[in-house]
Amino acid sequence: MVTERSTVDFWFDPACPLSRVTASWIVGVAEQRPIDIHWRVMSLSILNEGKDVDPEGDEEGYLWIPARVCAAIVTAHGHTALGRFYDALWTAEDGGRREWMGDIAEALSVAELPVELAVAGLSTDHDAALRASHAEAMSLVVGEVGTPILAVTHPSGTRHAFFGPVVTETPAPDDALRLWDGTLLVASVPGFREIKT
Repeated sequence: MVTERSTVDFWFDPACPLSRVTASWIVGVAEQRPIDIHWRVMSLSILNEGKDVDPEGDEEGYLWIPARVCAAIVTAHGHTALGRFYDALWTAEDGGRREWMGDIAEALSVAELPVELAVAGLSTDHDAALRASHAEAMSLVVGEVGTPILAVTHPSGTRHAFFGPVVTETPAPDDALRLWDGTLLVASVPGFREIKT
């Protein structure tokens, strides 16, 4: 039985619903396998800068707000606090998953973080940190990708990074492990780039 722990760096844009489903999947995997998740922020706003048409339809720039708040959280409180906030942002009052993220200030409160961090979303103060985190994620993968990006560092020190997997619903526990094992397998093959269905 494997007991040595791997690390998963999980980069996400906090406003992406499909990234949230993938996050639920990796949390379920971590309950069954020895992995530690390090929550990291990336930004669809940065990804889409300079495009004639924003694929997210965010001409007003709203998506900068939650990403900047995430950058402020991880800078001041670390990746574990970012994970708590991310979970609270997408968890409804009844404990179910939201269809769209909730109120930022309420999520900060639930995550036991200073509610004042919400104002970071309206400032460029943390843009350098946000851009650096985003750039690190993008440096690990090839081609046109989105969110999430995962990088798995094994106890041996080998590291595999990939976009996704993008899932539309959280897999059952056995399926979650099969997806994890399969993803690691294909990502470990030299030259592997992309698979879609």
